Formats: sequence, structure tokens, C-alpha cells
Amino acid sequence: MDFVRPEIKAMGGYVPGEQPKGNEAVKLNTNENPYRASEKVYAAMRQAGEVGLSRYPNAMGQPFREAAAELFDLTPDWFLCGNGSDDILTILTRTFVGAGELVRMACPSYILYKSLAEIQGAACEEIRFRDDWTLPPYFGLPADASSPDSPLRTPAPPLRLVFLPNPNSPSGTMIPQEQIAAFAKTLPCPLVVDEAYADFAPSHCVELVKSNPNIIVTRTLSKAYSLAGLRFGYLIAHPDLVYELAKVKDSYNCDAVSIAGATAALRDQAWRQENLKKILANRAVLTQRMRELGFLVPDSCANFTWNVHRDKNVSHKAIYEFLKRHGYLVRYMNYAGWGDGLRISVGTEEQTRACLALVERALNETEPVVTAHNKQ
Repeated sequence: MDFVRPEIKAMGGYVPGEQPKGNEAVKLNTNENPYRASEKVYAAMRQAGEVGLSRYPNAMGQPFREAAAELFDLTPDWFLCGNGSDDILTILTRTFVGAGELVRMACPSYILYKSLAEIQGAACEEIRFRDDWTLPPYFGLPADASSPDSPLRTPAPPLRLVFLPNPNSPSGTMIPQEQIAAFAKTLPCPLVVDEAYADFAPSHCVELVKSNPNIIVTRTLSKAYSLAGLRFGYLIAHPDLVYELAKVKDSYNCDAVSIAGATAALRDQAWRQENLKKILANRAVLTQRMRELGFLVPDSCANFTWNVHRDKNVSHKAIYEFLKRHGYLVRYMNYAGWGDGLRISVGTEEQTRACLALVERALNETEPVVTAHNKQ
């Protein structure tokens, strides 16, 4: 017997990055931070465990909200905590989007947005980045608006939610704040600025949230705070929206240990600043050397780079496979109608230089697999 909704059967589902068992490979494929988190985080989590776990945690993660309020000069009611930022994105989609309605997203980008829309039975509108990773003006237009080069159909379903990752993945590029503010003014729905990588960027959009009630910023502690295994994310939005979003989240979506660890991480900004210096230095080395090896690498504002070789005969997939055989995992990505490339996370200095040496070896291999693109 088949009990599954047709929308679920029809969707492909989100496929996470490859996770090897144990320490079999150096992971530069899922944009994790290669350095150990602040020791204050581990101390706080140990203390939470010693106090005991027999009682439910604070349902709203209030200790974290208070720490975030101090950091961003807001009050706690501007924040909502989640089991990773993916949980936050799910709450947003469930709150604003119904069956048959429309979710807009930039493309190529984070593929989970599409999965979340499909789960709701909603329509997806993917608006492509231009070749320079900028967005066309109609990204900020209502769904029933017309433009000579717009992909929108008429009549279009009601536009209920727009996702904009900034910095974007896989490119690491950013849309300027003034353009995001302009989009928000013309959109009839919330604009979610996914700032998973904003800690590595020169600017962020939190100030825009304060003056634009339909802008929502989402954040994660997985990247800049080295806590991908903890699963903790949050959003910043007008308190009226946070009040409604809290109705949709799971009753206790963040456990006591994760709340304690995340709060300690946010309060240790000295650790974050030192970690950021190392990541940015290693990113500069990765970017420069990949360009020297013939790759087109956009200036990244994240903890990874997007790499497409100038020579169309070079096989990105073969380089990925070569690196994997030698114990290094990077992310091979192929977008329909856009092309493929390698997304490489910033590792430690040692990991970054070793990965670069392997890329150079792959390019210099005499075997045809690396240079024969048609043999993929």
C-alpha cells in the first residue's frame, strides 16, 4: 500500500555532502571549520551535563537569545533558535508557504531551498545568477510582474517566500546590501537572507533587518564557530514575525547541551576573531594558487572557493576523483544549464597546501582521464 504524498514521491530530496567514516579522508567538501572550537564551549557543555539532563531545556533557548541580543545590540525577542540553520529554514518555509504557492530562490545555490518548497507542495522559481554572479532586477519583482527577460509565467502563483544566500554557495560571492534592500522594498513577501557564511565576509545584513520588516537573516554556528556537529542555528527578524514563527517550531527544538555550547561560543568573540584570521589567510593562499593553476576563482567572502578551469578540456570530476584517491575530499558540483566545477573548503594551512599540491599533480598527470573531458 502506498501512503506517501505524491509531492514527496516526485521530489529528489536533499543529498548532503559525502561523509567518510572515521578519519579516512581530509574533508574539504562541506565547508566545516578545520579548527577545534573554543574550549569555553566544551566547558559549558560539560557543565550542562553535570547539572543534569532530566528536565526539558528552555523552549526558546533564552540564554543564547540574550547573548545574541548583546552581540547585535537588539533585544532577545528578535531571535529564534533552531537545530541548525536548516531547521530555521524549515520553520520559515512551513510558516509562510502553502501548497500551490511560490518560493523563489537564486540558482545555482543551496539546493535545500528547493526541497523545502517541494515538501510543502509549493512551486519553485529558480532565478539564475548572471555569469558574474550578480542577480537580474526582476529577482525583486512580484510574481505577476513582467520583464522582457524574466522567466516568470503569467498568471503566476502567489509569491510567498524568497531565499537569498549571501555569501552564496558555491560561488562565495555577495550581493550588495543596497541591492538587497531594494529587492525587499518591491517584494510582496519575506526575503530570507541566508548568512551561513557571513562571519567570513566584510559585511552583513543585520542592520537591514532593523529597518525592513520583511527581511529575515538566518545564521549558523556550524562554520565560523567550528560547531557543525552541535547543530545550532538562529534567525534575526522583527519580534512580530518571531512570535509567529515560534508557533511552528518543535516544542524543544534545541537541547540543553547545545544551548549551553552555542551560548558560550557566541560570548567568546576573541576566539572567533583569531579563528577568522587563520581562515582568511588560508583562503587567500587557496585562491591565489588555484588561479595560478589555471582556474577561474571568484573572490570569495566565505570559507571556500569555487573553481572552474579555463581549459574546457580539463575534467573537474577527474580532479575530484584523483584527490579522493589520495585521501582528500572536495565537492564536485554540476548544475544543469550552468556547468560544473570544484568547491573547495578552506582547511588548515597544512591541509590547504597539501590539497593544492594534489590538484597540481592531477593537472600534470599523463593519464588522459584528467584532460579528456568527454570521458567523464
